[in-house]
Amino acid sequence: MSDLSQYSKPAFSPTKVEKLRFMHDNIVVSDMHFDERISKGGIVLLDDDKKSSGIRPRWAKIYGLGPDVKDPELQIGKYILISHGRWTRGITVETPSGKVTLRKADPNDILLVSDEPMEDETMSDKVY
Repeated sequence: MSDLSQYSKPAFSPTKVEKLRFMHDNIVVSDMHFDERISKGGIVLLDDDKKSSGIRPRWAKIYGLGPDVKDPELQIGKYILISHGRWTRGITVETPSGKVTLRKADPNDILLVSDEPMEDETMSDKVY
């Protein structure tokens, strides 16, 4: 019996890639956070990834842009605020620089652009 392990990988393991090429007007983002948060009033807001609760826009870092993106404000490394739910489910890839979860953002639903990472207004600085 031959060893087939070289042709398969565990489910949900990162896909190894050497180079990514972004197509058309696609905006690919990383660094979106869906973690448990604590409001300034001390209320624990549970992890809301893939749930209907926690409906709010999210900040994300631009990882890649397709050649048809014409907005000069959108540049790799900048941060964008995206309307709730206007991104795809993430895919984790392993690049030479490390693992990253990528999502495609809808270019019509970008609310704000920032050079700096933005803090989520509902988070507090308390650590429990």
